[in-house]
Amino acid sequence: MPTSDYRSNSPAWDDGQWPGLPALDCDQAADACVIGLGGSGLTAIEELLAMGRSVIGIDAHDVGAGAAGRNGGLLVSGTSDFHHDAVARLGRERAVRITQLTIEELHRIATHTPGVVRMTGSLRIAESDEELTDCVRQRDAMRADGFTADDYDGPLGRGISIAADAAFNPLMRCRKLSATLRAHHARLCSHTTAIEFGQGFVRTDRARISCEQVIVAVDGTLERLFPELNTTVRTARLQMLGTAPAHEVTIPCPVSTRYGYDYFQQLPDGSVVLGGGRDKALETEWTHDGAPTAMIQDYLTSVLRDRLKVQAPILHRWAALVSYNSTGLPVLGEVRPGVWAAGGYSGTGNLMGALAGRAVARRAFGEETEFFSLLHTPARRN
Repeated sequence: MPTSDYRSNSPAWDDGQWPGLPALDCDQAADACVIGLGGSGLTAIEELLAMGRSVIGIDAHDVGAGAAGRNGGLLVSGTSDFHHDAVARLGRERAVRITQLTIEELHRIATHTPGVVRMTGSLRIAESDEELTDCVRQRDAMRADGFTADDYDGPLGRGISIAADAAFNPLMRCRKLSATLRAHHARLCSHTTAIEFGQGFVRTDRARISCEQVIVAVDGTLERLFPELNTTVRTARLQMLGTAPAHEVTIPCPVSTRYGYDYFQQLPDGSVVLGGGRDKALETEWTHDGAPTAMIQDYLTSVLRDRLKVQAPILHRWAALVSYNSTGLPVLGEVRPGVWAAGGYSGTGNLMGALAGRAVARRAFGEETEFFSLLHTPARRN
């Protein structure tokens, strides 16, 4: 099979079997309307149903069409900071509890979508002596707070292993969860663009939804939907590639390296998915353009061939948009009266997004949650 053209933008996770969802074509009413059918939006819908609320979920494209179904498939515990950095930024008690909640969320995802998660652990591999020193700081901080982190010195290099982490198929998770939600009478519609939304309503390109609360569960381009968040979040493009089965290598678990800028894993069929390189063109990767570029794809190819020694053909090249928050924690709250936002996951949306989705669903209807409180607790420096 020929090497994939970098413009194809086809994720390795898509098996081509998804039948799609209908578009919304008539006016509707529900207790809540959720905009965005990625991991956080679907989890919000799941929580709303558990609360006995009626809900309509819409997406301008499709289930998992954004970063939720186009990421690297890593389930990494904690915040976007390494643990020692999170402790310094947030305070020990707060950082520890957020990490514990992400680990609980990982196991919840594994239970609620069987066959999607592989409990593999993860590796952080150092590319320099300086990074190795930082790995040791992370290891020591994690151990001091009761998390398992061990030294690693093996075929992939030197660094640390983190037992709590896992791998999964992100698009399969979104599709399985959406099927479950529809079976429980959630109304989910794809190819339905929210043109305007405010207290009590969402106007789409074909219909109007009347609702008590609006939840916007969107990560990349969040600041386009909420211009008032322009100074809080900024959208970036993350790029990846995927190969045919690569039997010449063995990568036992997800790996991150170069301070998390590069990441890769090997799937059960032997294929390798690899992402990163954003720092190689940092300014141009702050963008709302979701198409992969030759420059970053060439860099990823060089990592694949020269660093990992993978010779299997490249079948997929793709990109996704995510938003980064200057605080390192998600945006979670009521941005306008009756309109709530969940996003700005800074590259950690797989677990943070699910936690945020459930928390915003509860908060929108007056219920406090621990995760919501932790995100709005002032930091206590240690």
